[in-house]
Amino acid sequence: MSLNNKKVLIIDDEEDILRLIKTVLEKEGIKNVITSTTANGGFSQFKETNPDLVLLDIMLPDGEGYDVCRQIRNISRVPILFLSAKTEEIDKILGFAIGGDDYITKPFSPKEVAYRVKAQLRRADYMQITIEKDSVIKVGPFELNEEKVQLVKNEKMIELKPKEFGLMKYFLENKNRVICKEQLYDAVWGEEFFGMDNTVMVHIRRLREKIEEQPSHPKYLLTVKGLGYKLMVEDE
Repeated sequence: MSLNNKKVLIIDDEEDILRLIKTVLEKEGIKNVITSTTANGGFSQFKETNPDLVLLDIMLPDGEGYDVCRQIRNISRVPILFLSAKTEEIDKILGFAIGGDDYITKPFSPKEVAYRVKAQLRRADYMQITIEKDSVIKVGPFELNEEKVQLVKNEKMIELKPKEFGLMKYFLENKNRVICKEQLYDAVWGEEFFGMDNTVMVHIRRLREKIEEQPSHPKYLLTVKGLGYKLMVEDE
């Protein structure tokens, strides 16, 4: 993990703490440190700079860090570490409950803060790699990104509706296997089948219209008479 390109935002109304933590982080290799002394200013800085991690004081002159945390969690999953003079267990529990990743009580060791920051950045990097690895399915000419809800065929984006996307994902995960309508309905609709043939057939037809060159003569999404459907592809 390279720290040179990491951005850390510190929101704390105590100038001495801001300078101290910034100095320690820079010595540890994190050169891009942004600071703010207010809740409103901190959230504005967050939206403007898109940092990789936030150090957040709870008691700020124009509001509480808890509220800033909630605002950030509405738009981002970056690590948030609370800095607080509040040492009661209930305060820590609340911090974690609303989306905090760590809770550091004042007074603290600046060195410990730096190590906790680096640990959270490493964890975030690992989680991002795992998400990217697990959420992309590449089969034949198709590339499906579950995280971004995107399907690409031969480098061309294909717009799918939610159920079409669910069907395509299930077919790619079960390539070259015959799948009956009951399995598809259970996997994509999450309900018991109860003879919903028409619903499945309509969505299969719409999916073919988007992924096939000739939907009436499909190359990939085939009907296996009396059994169901099969996505015929070869890994490239």
